[in-house]
This record gives sequence, structure tokens and C-alpha cells, in this order.
Amino acid sequence: MTDRPEFLRKVYFRLPAIGIFVGGLIVWEGMVRIFDIKGFILPAPTAIAATFATETSDLLAAGAGTFSTALAGLLLGGFLAVFTALAAARWRFVRDGALPFAIAANSTPIVVLAPIANSWFGLRSPLGSIFVVAILVFFPVMINLVRGLLSVEASEIELMESYAAGRLATLWKLQFPHATPYLFSALKVAAALSLIGAIVKEFFGGSQERLGQYITTKAGLLQFEEAWAAIVLASLFGIALYNIVVLIERRVIPWHVSVRSA
Repeated sequence: MTDRPEFLRKVYFRLPAIGIFVGGLIVWEGMVRIFDIKGFILPAPTAIAATFATETSDLLAAGAGTFSTALAGLLLGGFLAVFTALAAARWRFVRDGALPFAIAANSTPIVVLAPIANSWFGLRSPLGSIFVVAILVFFPVMINLVRGLLSVEASEIELMESYAAGRLATLWKLQFPHATPYLFSALKVAAALSLIGAIVKEFFGGSQERLGQYITTKAGLLQFEEAWAAIVLASLFGIALYNIVVLIERRVIPWHVSVRSA
């Protein structure tokens, strides 16, 4: 049974965010009505909400397709980043060799990667979106994890060596737990980037059951309420993916000060 004072306390701390959200919607609706802003410029929140009721199945189908490719790309890019970061922390030549490639991949615009992914994997294949998302999330995860792994104090490493711990034991029992908060901070950023990467890739072609193609098609047909509904849905999926990372973080590192303070 939920502890009522604890529940009320959580609601109390969320009141400012709820107030800003509701107030923003009221101001948005009021401006559209007062200034008679046309729907192709900025639809009213009520019009967008009504679109959700009429286009629910199409929106959810497109959203599920985009979310699945974004999640797959996030998992693939995160796995490769963790593997590379562990190797980079262990061997300096890997760190010196991998970092320039990671920086180059991060500096490459998504609009350049999308046509290449289409030519490699095919226009309608989800592998193209997964590839783009994986590249997009690789750098922030890898660079933050390397920073966390290498930020262990020398005295702590010396203590592990005094207990006859090998390099592998030091990596897993000292360096990786120390770097875990860095990893989750990077994954939170990567969670948002994954949705951005997937949708931008979809602008360059793909299945119609994807948010990027849905937005492009509806905007081309001047159905801007539907396009805005897809944008709102993409934001909701991004928030959901971010919160999934937060929940995993709370389970994995409940001892860290950032989790305890939250």
C-alpha cells in the first residue's frame, strides 16, 4: 500500500513542473485564439489533442517503429561504446587510436550519414536507422565512460595492488563501479539523441510506419495538426526512454549521491 505522506510529498515537489506545463498549454491555446494564428503556422493544443483521437492507430504504429529502431541503435551504440571504453582504459594505444575516430564520427552530421545508410542497408530497412543512431550515441557514451574509468585516484589503485588484485580485478571492482555514474549520465544524453537520430534518418526515406516519414508526409499534405501530433508523440517517446535509463540507474547505483538526492 502506498505511503500517503510520501505520495503527497512527491506530488508537492512536482507541482511547479505541472503548473508550468499546464500554464504553457493555456498560454499557447490563448495566443492561437486571440491572434487567430492559422493551423499551418501553429496549431492549437486542442486541435493537436483531437488529432490524437482520430489518428491514434497510425500515430502509435509510426511511433512504435521509430522507438524500436532508436532503442536498438541505443543498445548497439552503447554496447560498442562500453567495450571500446574498457579497452581504451586498459591499453593506452587503444585510447590514442580510438579517440580520433570517435571524434570524427561525432563530428559527422546526421544528414550526411542518412543517405549513406540508405545506400548500404536499403531505403526501407530499419538497419539504416539503427546504424545512424549507434554512431550518434557512441561518442558521448564512450568518452564519458573513459573519463570515469581514468578518474580513479592513484591511491585507490595502489590499495588494490596491495591486495594482489590484478588489472582485470581492478578494472571490474574499482574502476567500473567508479565510472558507472559517468556511464548513466552519458546514456541519458544518448537516450534523447537516439530519437533525434532515428527521426532525422527517416526524413531521407524509409517505411511509412515511422515518425520521420509520417511528419514529412503530413506536412507535405498541409495536415499540420497530424504533423504536430507526431512531434508531440516523439517527445513523449523521448521522455519515456530517458526515464527508463533513470529507473535502471536507480536500481544499479542506489548508493550514489545523485540518486540519493533525487
